Amino acid sequence: MSKVILKAGELDGYLTGGDKENLKTLDLLFGRALDIFPKLQAGSQEAQESLISLYNEMGNLMQEICQKDPRIHVYSFISPQEDHSEASRIIAKLRDVNTDNNEFIYYIQRAYELLFKLAWAGSSSHKNHLIVKTPVTHPQQNYAVHKITNIDSKIGNTVMCVMLRGALLPSMIMSKEIEEYSSNGYVTPFALFRIYRNDSKQENDMEYILDLDKSYIRHENLDGKDLIFADPMNATAGSLVTVIKYLLSAGIKPRSIMFFNAIAALKGALRIVRALENCNVYTLWMDGVMNKDAYIMPGLGDAGDRINGRDSEANPRNIIQLLADYGAGIANLYRSQFREIENTVLGK
Repeated sequence: MSKVILKAGELDGYLTGGDKENLKTLDLLFGRALDIFPKLQAGSQEAQESLISLYNEMGNLMQEICQKDPRIHVYSFISPQEDHSEASRIIAKLRDVNTDNNEFIYYIQRAYELLFKLAWAGSSSHKNHLIVKTPVTHPQQNYAVHKITNIDSKIGNTVMCVMLRGALLPSMIMSKEIEEYSSNGYVTPFALFRIYRNDSKQENDMEYILDLDKSYIRHENLDGKDLIFADPMNATAGSLVTVIKYLLSAGIKPRSIMFFNAIAALKGALRIVRALENCNVYTLWMDGVMNKDAYIMPGLGDAGDRINGRDSEANPRNIIQLLADYGAGIANLYRSQFREIENTVLGK
């Protein structure tokens, strides 16, 4: 069996002394927030005001840190104030314990539409013209003309790289956005990686295991390409760094790498830009800390389970079963992406 394993100690080796000091400060601030949570449950107004003040302090510190690295793009830090509230509301719904599966998927779709806009939609002054045939046929067939940003040169070389389960639907959403903005209906190829964490470990000694025998990748389709990864959570960055380090060791040289998240931990974002020279991180929202089990706090739980439902440990679903379980609504909306993924898996 062919496996690649990366250990947490290797990841922390990329962090600078300043990174570690900043992360320590955020840990201390969030520790104060944890002390407030019981009072908040009791309905204390003073606790609410203290918590708001602490979160503002943490947010300002993270914004200051991220402004020093141009490859970390946080929507809520750099968007206009009127757009900030939209992102904040989406993240609030994704976090909410009362948000059910269908609603969670809806807000994941909205999150990735904003992330696409952050990365590409405003990146060109040139326009493409779309001529659309409408259902109106009297007095004769009607057509409409619409202008969209011309980003063909930026998206026509892209490949969607899926780190399975929670990343599957976000990857299809990003591929669909690319298809819709492409003047020729470009559908991204897909590369599917089977990578998982050793959950018997904690954050400080975690292992990330890339199982090549259960991955669906063609090396020749990745070399010189713009690789896109879309995972709703970036906690430790271990999975992404493991995959990219493997590709580089196999002689694959991506033209660029882009990583899209609904929520990222600061530590994960810093590890990526320190470890990978040619990678940009795009996240809708940033949280400051993780717990000892490598879960983002306050986070939103296990995004994969909230999108896909839980698998049984004895019989986890494969990629085709996950696609089938999305149902007709998702299948029809992302039919081009379904076909491309099925061809990638069944054509191996």
